[in-house]
Amino acid sequence: MKDKMPPLSRRKFLKTSLAAAAISAGAGSPLVKSLVPRAHASGARPPGQITSHYTACDMCFNRCGMIARVQNGVITKIDPNPAFLKSRGMLCARGNAATKHIYDPDRLKYPLRRAGKRGEGKWERISWEEALDYTAEKLLEIGEKYTRCGVMFIPGSDMQSQFVNRFAEVFGSYNITSHETLCLLSKNRAYLDTIGEVPYPDVYYSKYIIVAGANPFEAFITPDTMDFFEARKNGCKIIVLDPRFTKTAAMADEWYQIKPGTDMAFFLALCHVIAKEELYEAEGCCPVNTYGFEEFFLHIRKYTPEWAEKECGIPAQDIARIAREIAAAAPAAMVYPGRRTSDYEDSTQIRRAMAITNALLNNFDKPGGLLAIREVGVKTPYYDVPWYDDNPFDRVEAGLVPGLIDHEGSFQLMREAIISGEPYPIKGWFNFKTNFMQTAANRNKTIEMIDHLEFIVNIDIAMTDTAWYSDVVLPGASFLERKDPVSALQGSSACACAVFRDPVVPEMFESRSPFWICKELSKRMGLADSFDFTIDEYRRQQVDGLEGAMEAMENMGVYYNPSKTYGIYAGSPLKTLTGVKEIFNQRYEASGVDPMPVYRRPKQPAENQFRLVVGRTAFFTHSNTNNELLTEFMEENTLNIHPEPATRMGLSDGDLVEVKSKAGQGRLRLEFTEGIEKQTVYTATGFGALSPEMSLVHNKGASISELLEDYHDEISGNMAMHETFVSIRKVA
Repeated sequence: MKDKMPPLSRRKFLKTSLAAAAISAGAGSPLVKSLVPRAHASGARPPGQITSHYTACDMCFNRCGMIARVQNGVITKIDPNPAFLKSRGMLCARGNAATKHIYDPDRLKYPLRRAGKRGEGKWERISWEEALDYTAEKLLEIGEKYTRCGVMFIPGSDMQSQFVNRFAEVFGSYNITSHETLCLLSKNRAYLDTIGEVPYPDVYYSKYIIVAGANPFEAFITPDTMDFFEARKNGCKIIVLDPRFTKTAAMADEWYQIKPGTDMAFFLALCHVIAKEELYEAEGCCPVNTYGFEEFFLHIRKYTPEWAEKECGIPAQDIARIAREIAAAAPAAMVYPGRRTSDYEDSTQIRRAMAITNALLNNFDKPGGLLAIREVGVKTPYYDVPWYDDNPFDRVEAGLVPGLIDHEGSFQLMREAIISGEPYPIKGWFNFKTNFMQTAANRNKTIEMIDHLEFIVNIDIAMTDTAWYSDVVLPGASFLERKDPVSALQGSSACACAVFRDPVVPEMFESRSPFWICKELSKRMGLADSFDFTIDEYRRQQVDGLEGAMEAMENMGVYYNPSKTYGIYAGSPLKTLTGVKEIFNQRYEASGVDPMPVYRRPKQPAENQFRLVVGRTAFFTHSNTNNELLTEFMEENTLNIHPEPATRMGLSDGDLVEVKSKAGQGRLRLEFTEGIEKQTVYTATGFGALSPEMSLVHNKGASISELLEDYHDEISGNMAMHETFVSIRKVA
């Protein structure tokens, strides 16, 4: 082990990090000169030829195709890849801001080890050799003392996350979870339990779409966001149910300001009309291609449009009309599945009601409806997983909810288990590219969990709040600096495709890829055989049998598999217990869960309290807000509130207020809007950072993670983020 480098104070570290701050990321700017090696910096030599490099965006999970333009070793511009059908040859603001991602003055530059208390901000700079030796030593120490399952692994949504998963499995821990447990697991659970897989919406060819709670015109998902515009131009009718007047609501044919938490009432009433009036296709759905339709018919007799109107606030005549219209448009019609569904304690059952509505529309595996998973052909190379005799039988949160998705788990339930130490202790955390301190509800509970951990290692490009509370921080390479494996992507009817990344520019400073880090750690831990390959060798195994795949990705940045789009299940059973769409779920019944969705009236806020809801903007992904180009759109988050209750409480537009829940509190300014339900408030994610190294959002606005209380979906364990009530008072 090499000698320690001199301790680096927080002040000195901050000064070093901010020394490069400047005004733009264009070629020749002081920022680029400060952040790239001098030999490559614009101005060090005459302007050179601009070269173009295919890559895939990593500013969110969509992986849109892009072309990076490089001059003298500096990325000067990002353009969309016109050949990339999944994003329809387009690129959003986040993708265009990737230059500020790689050339960020707040970027981590070298390995750091904590030199004070967690969260105190005292660090010492260490070499990679020392960082890797120390990390391997601590992980092995925890594995020896608490079993290999004593380490929790959380890989983010990234093309190299598969290597972190691989490392976790060969290390011996099954306690692997992800950001998805804060996001979409309740939807996944509902559709798996209804049609046997998680479908993709064929928005482009649809004639009628109901969007409940989702905001695809702003919270981009490709190709859906683009296809909504095209579908609308082609005559598709779009109905939006949302307590907020979102950008999607603004583009819809009809918007209904539904009461929060009452979506199930609307969809059960919709099913009531479709079933009672026999609006389903004669040959299609009921009862031949479903299981439990007769039971469901009896079940929904009480869920009339008149009953639903009293619950959700949508007129009964509109509910009945919408039911008739969407049934008439079927099967080229759908209830849009959405993405983030971490809303309520009964979110899986809410999504089950939507999935059953789709089942009645008989739209699965058909144009304009919900599509089955298409064949891409990218393989996962085989590797041996060692057996550890002393490991516990299962995941730490196994059995706590009946529908836990085993390979995802539940961060919230795992957090509770770490705090309680039951059923066994977890004392380590290996984190890559997730920031649960900013994205998970109840930040104070996450800090409590951290207090029970003996070692935390964090790989990221920035000193996020989660990194700030870690013991070792490893500077990750930007996606523009990495060689990544092949990634298979689903693009609805647009495509089934594959992409990879080659480095656009060399790794800057001392940043390294997760693959390199896991490979080096494996050498130190007796696991070298599990990473005895190069990325190129790995890629060749991934595309084995896909003729022309490598050449296509090299020559146009994407490979398209000419796979079947519709009728994938024609003549074949679905992947359900009965082989058909399951309206009545036998596994639910056997587990003591309602086999069909049963409506429960949501809890209501007390007088002068409000339900806090969360959502996504068009320019931030989760908590990735520390980007100079993107914060120009929103420098600080505000609290959206309806003027009527605010005025009644003596509050004015622009007032600085304290927002308080049982979990925590924060301060931010009010923003009056007529387009929000009167007992609901909303604020954007990613502000109020604890880490001073997130200079653009540190102490700016309030963090939703501080305010949200920790509830979870009763079936999947998905975090439920719309169950929190807050009080508001003006700050003098």
